[in-house]
Amino acid sequence: MSSYDVIVIGSGPGGYVAAIRCAQLGLKTACVEGRETLGGTCLNVGCIPSKALLHASHMLHEAEHNFAEMGLKGKSPSVDWKQMLTYKQSTVDSNTKGIEFLFKKNKINWLKGWGSVPEAGKVKVGDEVHEAKNIIIATGSEPSSLPGVEVDEKVVVTSTGALELGKVPKKLVVIGAGVIGLELGSVYARLGSEVTVVEFLDAVTPGMDPEVQKVFQRMLKKQGLEFIMGAAVQKTEASKTKAKVHYKLRKDDSEHVLDADVVLVATGRKPVHDGLGIDALGVELTKRGQIAVDKNWQTSAKGIYAIGDVIEGPMLAHKAEDEGMAVAEVIAGKHGHVNYGVIPGVIYTHPEVANVGETEATLKEAGRAYKVGKFSFMGNARAKAVFAGDGFVKILADKETDRILGAHIIGPGAGDLIHEVCVAMEFGASAQDLAMTCHAHPTYSEAVREAALACGDGPIHM
Repeated sequence: MSSYDVIVIGSGPGGYVAAIRCAQLGLKTACVEGRETLGGTCLNVGCIPSKALLHASHMLHEAEHNFAEMGLKGKSPSVDWKQMLTYKQSTVDSNTKGIEFLFKKNKINWLKGWGSVPEAGKVKVGDEVHEAKNIIIATGSEPSSLPGVEVDEKVVVTSTGALELGKVPKKLVVIGAGVIGLELGSVYARLGSEVTVVEFLDAVTPGMDPEVQKVFQRMLKKQGLEFIMGAAVQKTEASKTKAKVHYKLRKDDSEHVLDADVVLVATGRKPVHDGLGIDALGVELTKRGQIAVDKNWQTSAKGIYAIGDVIEGPMLAHKAEDEGMAVAEVIAGKHGHVNYGVIPGVIYTHPEVANVGETEATLKEAGRAYKVGKFSFMGNARAKAVFAGDGFVKILADKETDRILGAHIIGPGAGDLIHEVCVAMEFGASAQDLAMTCHAHPTYSEAVREAALACGDGPIHM
């Protein structure tokens, strides 16, 4: 029986980062993973492959719509779907192999197989039982579905199946207007699919800034996506090559049917912890079925910790990574910390959408006095030069202290620009601090500075 200081169950972004940090801190570490490759959902069938397809399809869009205006003339490229999938897979492979290299570099033992916890301090993988002073559960999440919607990953698919379709569908129906549905919907819209998004609520991307929601939906409609809002999906009917989506409009209870070649179910995700045996150890769950943890990410069972999608909080890879580093610090006797108020969210469509901190809605609900600084990318020279002038930066600051409370960006490079605000918020900066910082010209980041200026006397270029 092998013995470790720490065994991490799951090698997704939370798990592999926790394992690496534990090893760096001098702890003998192993990581359990049942897939053939490391990296979990994110690297294998989530964040990374979807970004590859988003990039490829955006390049096609640029060739079809903007190349000629730049003097790049010639026939637009045709879509070789098989080669695009090969490119996507090569991107995945390079990343998963990179994690395997990091495990070897840090002397982390990969316990291949699916793990369970038969008793405190022990992890079973296959027929072998390993001892561990500490156990970190990082088993992630899986797609959730709806009653009456049966997923076969061929015609009715989750994000996993949508990344492996045999061909580009003529008609794609997306159930759910959240991040996953809109990212993959935009991929297939660019590739020529007729995409219809069916959403139960009245706005896309629930929880985001209301102004961003409206502008974002309008932009996606310009790109060819159709939206049916306030619609409750009742069921799907699938044959070998076709499907029907039955839905009811909430406003009048009228019933409707959509025909599709493929239906993408993008109605959120749920934590995965079945089969671990933690219920027998007295590990408590929340009302939503997540593993309950204390401020140090320890469960109700001493020596067993949990991080990432399997616990409360946004189901984001970078949130899991932060928790992975923090819990490793705690186990090593140091102080682990995650600032949950400064975790950015990004949608990798074109344009990108990013946010951090409070929204106007949450501030109004809390009765806080705030001010808004806003700047359009139409006033940004770099954005206009690359046909990306749509969108804006919005900064929310405390009305009295000027301290930055949140930011919302829709436009070019939003997923990278948001981190300037994240760093500022981490240091408790004011909007004026950001406004007084010199920004290189011409860059997209100038729009962030201008929005900060708008929290004071006003922007320069608008």
